[in-house]
Amino acid sequence: MTNLQQLADQYLATWNESDPAARRKLIDTYWAADASYTDPLAEAVGRDAVDAVIGAVQSQFPGLVFSLGAGGVDAHHNLARFTWDLGPAGAEALVVGFDVLVATEDGLIGAVHGFLDKVPSA
Repeated sequence: MTNLQQLADQYLATWNESDPAARRKLIDTYWAADASYTDPLAEAVGRDAVDAVIGAVQSQFPGLVFSLGAGGVDAHHNLARFTWDLGPAGAEALVVGFDVLVATEDGLIGAVHGFLDKVPSA
């Protein structure tokens, strides 16, 4: 059985990895080849597209870090849901979201469905 808490932790670690080669290694290790990521602002299918989306978000929010929100990971079967915060380390989050991660049978990230609960005003 997949440890969904650990998979969610690796998911957030991938979003926080700013070195492109190290980030790609995390994606290749923890994401299925045909994994998908969807949120209100982005849609990606496949490891290359996921990598591009994460790189673009890091460019938009340089120096900010993702952390697991209060409440931790709620999981059952192959599903995990959790909130996350994005902001300066140790400070109030600028962005808050809610994700549902779907694990594959072999314990990889197969899909992530994201929602944005708090975003900076323009």
